[in-house]
Amino acid sequence: MPSKKALVRRPSPRLAEGVVTRPARGALDVARAVEQWEAYGEALRAHGWQTLEVEPADHCPDAAFVEDTVVVFRNVALIARPGAESRRPETAGVEEAVARLGASVNWVWEPGTLDGGDVLKVGDTLYVGRGGRTNAAGVRQLRATFEPLGARVVAVPVARVHHLKSAVTALPDGTVIGYEPLVDTPGLFPGFLPVPEESGAQVLLLGGDRLLMAASAPRSADLLADLGWEPVLVDLGEFEKREGRVTCLSVRLRELYG
Repeated sequence: MPSKKALVRRPSPRLAEGVVTRPARGALDVARAVEQWEAYGEALRAHGWQTLEVEPADHCPDAAFVEDTVVVFRNVALIARPGAESRRPETAGVEEAVARLGASVNWVWEPGTLDGGDVLKVGDTLYVGRGGRTNAAGVRQLRATFEPLGARVVAVPVARVHHLKSAVTALPDGTVIGYEPLVDTPGLFPGFLPVPEESGAQVLLLGGDRLLMAASAPRSADLLADLGWEPVLVDLGEFEKREGRVTCLSVRLRELYG
């Protein structure tokens, strides 16, 4: 069985200053966010994942959303160039972490921009959101990096959310799920399954039938449980105030160890 490792990064004390695309959903409690982040890590570890902490970046408000800094396929890591310029200093620590783990490291170069939260992996298909954070040059560089390794890269428009994975993720069987009002083109995804809550559109695959999900999406969890999956709920309320989702607080690295 392949090892399951996940990169995580402790929230910055400046978390409340991070980049958002819509008005903040209430005052943010950083101490409570740290508690939720710790519980998130505990949930991963309880289901067989080893969490590896990236060096903290307290000067970067959004550093906890580590998924946006890198895309990993096979044994290759593509270091992102975030569309929000203020987030670009976040990538250095992640680059060091994946290099230590033995990944072959590549980079997105100017004028390309690419956020890891815009890349949804379904088997060997990489759906990449082309929108506010990832531009056409970034999509081309993603293709150039991963198509030689056997990936199929499919660009999809993103206009209603800031990242593709804010609208859709995928179940272990490859079914793409999403909150339909935020999905620009659901027909691009074979077997698209709508869920009833915005935060229910994100699942993190823990292994087997288990799905890590936000506690703010009980109806979506019930729907997926009725379909035979096993939701594991975590409270991410403070991160949701900053448009954070269950997927963006870690980088899962099964690819490096299969």
